[in-house]
Amino acid sequence: MTGGSAHLYNAPILVLGLGNTQLGDDGLGPIMVKELAERCPYAAGLADGGTEGLDLLGSIRGRQALVVVDALASGGKPGTVSVLEGADVLRFATGRATTVQEGNAGELLATAAFLGDLPDHCSVIGVQPGRLDGGVGLSEEVRRSLPIALAQAQRVVDRMLIELAEPVRA
Repeated sequence: MTGGSAHLYNAPILVLGLGNTQLGDDGLGPIMVKELAERCPYAAGLADGGTEGLDLLGSIRGRQALVVVDALASGGKPGTVSVLEGADVLRFATGRATTVQEGNAGELLATAAFLGDLPDHCSVIGVQPGRLDGGVGLSEEVRRSLPIALAQAQRVVDRMLIELAEPVRA
């Protein structure tokens, strides 16, 4: 499923959900973006990037911050929440593909970094998938982890909003 929900304005922070809602836990990113949109009227853009892959590069360009939410194969137990920030994002982006869909977050972030379009503030919030078969809905493990992942995403976005609002000190 492609999100196609290109944001109506170019907010300084983009929360980008990646994944295919027709493939079980791979649909986590779009589900998280929908939940965040219902809970929080952020001064951040929220977009369901679906499986658009590198077509999303234009959505990243010019942002001050980026938060990617996605199913993330971390090697942990299904439902394990991971938060990558700073140098860990670049290691993730340039390492082996660890998200589950074609056109994954790692490829998108690595390409954005190569082009000089990756924002200075960038985080990835992911949950280890348990079920990636053809079917709608999250596995029990990932569904139980969803509130934790949403809280982590909110914490990261809130921190970014504060950091971006602070005046730069010489």
